[in-house]
Order: sequence, then structure tokens, then C-alpha cells
Amino acid sequence: MERYTPMQLPPENRWHYHQGVYLYGMYRVWQQTQKEEYFAYFKKYVDDLVDEEGNFYFRRDELDAIQPGLLLFPIYEATKGEKYKVAATKLRDLLKTLNKTTEGGYWHKDKYPYQMWLDGLYMAGPFSVIYGKVFNEPELIESVLYQEKLMRNHTKDETTGLLYHAWDEKKEQPWANPETGRAPEVWSRSLGWYGMAIVDILEELPEAHPAREELIGELKQYVDTLVKYQDEESGLWYQIVDKGHLEDNWLESSGSSLFVYTIAKAVNGNYLDSSYLEVANKSYQGLLDKMISFDEENRLQLEGICIGTSCGVYDYYVARETCVNDLHGLGAFMLACVEMSKLNK
Repeated sequence: MERYTPMQLPPENRWHYHQGVYLYGMYRVWQQTQKEEYFAYFKKYVDDLVDEEGNFYFRRDELDAIQPGLLLFPIYEATKGEKYKVAATKLRDLLKTLNKTTEGGYWHKDKYPYQMWLDGLYMAGPFSVIYGKVFNEPELIESVLYQEKLMRNHTKDETTGLLYHAWDEKKEQPWANPETGRAPEVWSRSLGWYGMAIVDILEELPEAHPAREELIGELKQYVDTLVKYQDEESGLWYQIVDKGHLEDNWLESSGSSLFVYTIAKAVNGNYLDSSYLEVANKSYQGLLDKMISFDEENRLQLEGICIGTSCGVYDYYVARETCVNDLHGLGAFMLACVEMSKLNK
């Protein structure tokens, strides 16, 4: 906040999920603290991009564009401003035109034809469930649950319980398994997006919904699997989750933060019992010990964040650059901090 105005957050002047994840983290901090400067900051981001008629520019061919729409709901609730509802409906309607697989699964982006990515379930899933609740469109909630099942069916390794980064229906991508269409690797941040999607969907799903128990079961299995691949010394997770033994693999902070968030929120929501507190505390402490530093002006820095990444093979992922304070990581870290603060009250 000291360094950037809302519109200067990189990439500047864009409706983009990088800012969306970071500002969603800020929204959750505002919920906990009720410090109005946080609300004002993320509201200004929205207001600088969305005009009084609810018009704004966003990419209409990708799920990523929907994620910042999560900011619209708390602003609409607080102000009842019609423009926020109009903007949310524009994002909801993107789903009506996005291309789909033969089973009805959303392509992650039009430029990634016939591909479903774990990232996409988070980019559109929680927004769609909230939209369905707020604006009385229950069938939209059901469509999210269907997307989750497709994602799980096509990316989950039943032997390990891990989920691969993506799936290509046509099995034509260089990275696609010629038999299953799956991506070859379990990338930490994509796996983190999936867990975050599940726990955030559960938060919004009606208590009596018949899908709750199945999702809670999947969440427990997901966390139990994560624990098996947690680095024993640091409590963190590797860029490629299941290949921590390889020398060129490395511990990554954004994925680890998303795992901390998911585990802590699952305990806070009573989806997991208190026995998982040890895992949450160990991994959170690992972030504080290994990934946090301070700059020359004593401002917090989060290190070890993988830059924006597509889908590929092992060498591609481990060769990706890391940076300090990338918004992917900062947003995930803030969300983890909020849930850990609830655990430790």
C-alpha cells in the first residue's frame, strides 16, 4: 500500500487475477480487522476500472478474468451500488460463451483449446457459487460442482491422490500423456489453487447441500496426501510436489501458502479435526523462517515465489524464475495469515 496505488499494482491498469488474489487477501484482512483503509484500497481498484454503468475491460476468453470479481460482492453488499451487480453479471455471462470440452468442461482459455487446468476451478468456482447465492441462480452452483468433478476425474492420480496441473481432451499438447491427456507434473501452485477452490466453495455451499459430504471427503484426502509430500525439515512443499528428492527442485512459497490457507481454513470450518493443527503450524512456521525477510526500509518481503507459469514438463517448471513480493505469493500468504490467526485465537 505504501509502494503502489491500487492501479499501479502490477500489471498496471488491468483487471487481472494477480491483483485479484492480492486484493482478495486484503479483503480477508479487512474482514478480520475492520480497518477501513483496506476496504478503501481494494474498492478504489474496482472503481478505477469499472465505470458508473458497470462497464469495464476484461478478457472475455479466459477463466482468469473472473477471479477479481470476488471483490465486487463485499463492495456491493456495503454500498448496494448497481454498477457492481452489473459488473458481476458481465463476468458471470462470460461462462455462457467460453468454449467447452465435449463433456461441458470449461477451456482454461480460448488459446488453450480443449484444456482444463486446476487453476481454472479457483478462478471461476468460488465467484460462481457466491453469484449463484447472492443473485438466486442455484443452477450456477450446480455447474461449479460439475466442473469440480470433471477436474478431479481427469487430473487425479488415484494411486497417489495428487492432481496433475492440467488435462488435454485431444491429447495433442507436447506435455499431454498420450493415453490419459494429463499433464506430466504436479505443480505446487496449481494444486494449491485446487485446494483453495474446494475450501472456499465449501464455505459458501448451503449446509444442507448433498454435495457437501463428498467435497469434505475429497478435502480430507487432499490434505492427507499433501502431508506425505511435505518437506520434513522446513514444513514447506516443493515446486514439483512429489519430486522433492531431485536436486534441481526447490521449495516454493506461493503453493506452500495456499496449502497453509487450505489446511487452516479446513480446520476453522470444522471440515478437518484439530489433529491437523500440527501440520498447519509447522508449514506456517516454515514460511516465516524460510521465506520472509525485510527490505532496507524494514518492509516485509516474501521470497521464493514462482513467476506466472503455463503448463509443461519437469524441466520447464524447475527452470522458472522466482521473485520477491509477486502478487501471486503475497495474496496467498495474507490469506494463510488470516486463517492462522483464527486458529491461534
